[in-house]
This record gives sequence, structure tokens and C-alpha cells, in this order.
Amino acid sequence: MRRSIIAVAAAITLHALPAAADTTLDYGYFKASVEPIFLKKRPEHVRCYVCHSENNNAFHLEKLSPGAKFWDEEQSRKNFASASSLVVPGEPMKSRLLLQPLALEAGGNAYHSGGRQFESKDVPEWKILAEWANGKKAPVK
Repeated sequence: MRRSIIAVAAAITLHALPAAADTTLDYGYFKASVEPIFLKKRPEHVRCYVCHSENNNAFHLEKLSPGAKFWDEEQSRKNFASASSLVVPGEPMKSRLLLQPLALEAGGNAYHSGGRQFESKDVPEWKILAEWANGKKAPVK
């Protein structure tokens, strides 16, 4: 009897929790809101693009075509795939894409050779990354 009560309680608890597995990463939101972050210059830092388009690390951004100010569709799809591989949907604080550039004092990882792009989780760009990781969708046109 006791096991049955525990099993029912556990099932109810699990059902009440939002399922991270139900969270999906939206390409439209990524392209419109997340991808521009990688090109933005922040004080005392280089743009993410500078290092991540020249490396062969887990997070790789496609090189911009000569004279381009933004990625084309194929390049953006590759950037989405690269960034998505470092995100645990529904779990921003378990996602390397969000933890690597976040200051250690704010819960970030101890090592990121590009420095601390975000001093806290209150930085607007970090919040955008977290919204994307939490499944925010682009507005339907």
C-alpha cells in the first residue's frame, strides 16, 4: 500500500513539472534574435564571431561571405546546428552555450578563452539566449 501511494505521488509530481523534453529550439527566433548576438561588439571583448568562425571548437560559426554583414540561409542553418548542439532545451543553466561566456560569479563555467562576455544573467543578450534555450518562438508573420 505504501509503495502504491509513493508511486502515485511521484507520478503526480512528474506530471506537474514542465518537461524539458517538450522544449524545442526555434530556428526563426535563433536567426532573428540569437544570431545577431554573435556579431555584436561588447565593451572590452571581441565579437563571438571573431574567434568562433576561425576555430574548430564545439561552437563554430560560419564565416561571412566577402562583403556580407550577415549570414545567408545555409550558413544560418549551420550556425543553428552548431549552437543547438550546446543547448539542453528547457535547461539554460545546463547549456554550454550559455555557461561558457557567463561570469563565474553568475554561475558560468570556469573556463572560456574569450573571457566573460556576460557579467550576469541580467545582461539582455544572455536573457535572449536563455529565452531561446527555453523554447521561445519567433513571431508568426
